[in-house]
Amino acid sequence: MDHKNMVATIYLKDGVALKSPEQPEEQMDVLTLARLYNDSGVDKIICFDLSNDDEEHEKNILAIRQINRNIEIKTCGGGNIKRLEDVKKLLYAGCVEVVLNGSKPETGELLQEASKRFGPEKMLVSLSTMDFLFKTRDFLKENVHELVILNPDMLPGLENETDIPYIAQVDTYDYIRVCELLQSSQIRGISGAFINDPDTDIMQIKGALADAGIKMDNFAPALSWSDLKPNEQGLIPVIVQDYRTDEVLMLAYMNEEAFDTTIRIGKMTYYSRSRQELWTKGMTSGHIQYLKSLTADCDYDTILAKVSQVGGIACHTGNPTCFFNDIVKKEYSEKNPLKIFEDVYDIILDRKAHPKEGSYTNYLFDKGIDKILKKVGEEATEIVIAAKNPDNEEIKYEISDFLYHVMVLMAEKGVTWEDITGELSQR
Repeated sequence: MDHKNMVATIYLKDGVALKSPEQPEEQMDVLTLARLYNDSGVDKIICFDLSNDDEEHEKNILAIRQINRNIEIKTCGGGNIKRLEDVKKLLYAGCVEVVLNGSKPETGELLQEASKRFGPEKMLVSLSTMDFLFKTRDFLKENVHELVILNPDMLPGLENETDIPYIAQVDTYDYIRVCELLQSSQIRGISGAFINDPDTDIMQIKGALADAGIKMDNFAPALSWSDLKPNEQGLIPVIVQDYRTDEVLMLAYMNEEAFDTTIRIGKMTYYSRSRQELWTKGMTSGHIQYLKSLTADCDYDTILAKVSQVGGIACHTGNPTCFFNDIVKKEYSEKNPLKIFEDVYDIILDRKAHPKEGSYTNYLFDKGIDKILKKVGEEATEIVIAAKNPDNEEIKYEISDFLYHVMVLMAEKGVTWEDITGELSQR
C-alpha cells in the first residue's frame, strides 16, 4: 500500500446505521452515510454488524450488500461472526476483508478455518488487549494480513511485539498525535469516532497530513493551472457531469484559486463572475458536488468535471440540471440503453402510483405477484422458442417483452435498475 488509510465504521442495527453502539437512538440511513464516506475522502469502511439474532443478522447482511453496490471504496465486514458461513456471507456481500474479534475464545479456530478457505489476505483481527497477541503471535502472522487495535494503550511498544501491520483507533483528532502514529511504516491507517462523524472534513485532514509528509490518497493533478489556457479574465469554463450517468448538470467557471481549492478539498469550487468571489457548491444549499475527476479538452481551455451530486440537485432552481429550457427540439428515439430502461421503468412506477384504466401494466399489478411471475416465466420460455428460429426479429421482440415483464416484477418488489447495475458491476 502506498498511502495511509482513513477508516470509517458503520455500525448496523436492524438494517440501519447507528452513530455508535452506545447511542442506538441516533440513527442514519445506511446508503446516505456510506455514500458520504465514499465521496468525502474515507479510504475504507468497516461495516460492523450489531445483530442479536439471525433475522436481524440477515437484515444487516442485506444492508452491507447494498452499501457495496453503491460505493467504490473497499469495505471490511465485522461484528456478529460465529461460524465460517458468516465470513462467507460478508465476502459474498461485497466485503474485501473480514475482521474477527480477538477477545472471543472461538476466534482462533474460526480464523484458521477462514484463512485456509478464503486466504489470509482477507482476514483481520481486532484487539483490545495484548493477551490474544501474546498467545497467538506466530499463528496470527500466518493467518491475518492486518490488525485493528481498538485500545490506544496498546500502541506504545506494539511494534516490539509483532510486525503485522495494523489500523490504530484514535477517537479524537489530535494533529500531532495522528502525525506521530502515521509516521510508522507498520501503521496502515487510523479509525475512530472523529472519522465516523459526518461533519468531519476528511479531505482537509488528509491535506494537512500530506503537508506533513505523510502520503495520503489525495488528488494528485497531472496538469497544473499553468498548463491550462484561461481566458482574458483568468477564467476557464467548467462543464459539470454526473459521474454515474454522464448527465450534464451545469456550467461554471474557475480561476486559479478555485482550481487549486477544488483539488485540495475534493469539493467543486468555482469563481462567481457576478459576485467576483470563490464559492464552494452546496455550502448553503447542502447540494455539494464531490469531485471524481477533472479532464482538460484538446485546447486546454475548458475543463470537464465529473462529480457526485448530493441530493441529485445541481441547479439553484431546484432542478437536477441547469439545462431544462428547450429552445428547439426534434423528436428522436432514445438510443442510450440505460436511459431507455430507466424511462420505461419510470412509466411502470407511475402506473403503479397512478393507475390508468385499461392499462395492461395496471392489470398485472392488480392481479398480483403470482400473475407477474407467471408472465415472466412464459416470456422466458418464448425467448427459448424464438432462439430456435433463424429470424432474429422474433427473438428481439420476445426479449423486449421479457424485459418489460421483468421491470414490472422489479417495480412490484422495489428493485431498481441501480440495484441491478450495481450487482452486475461486481460480477
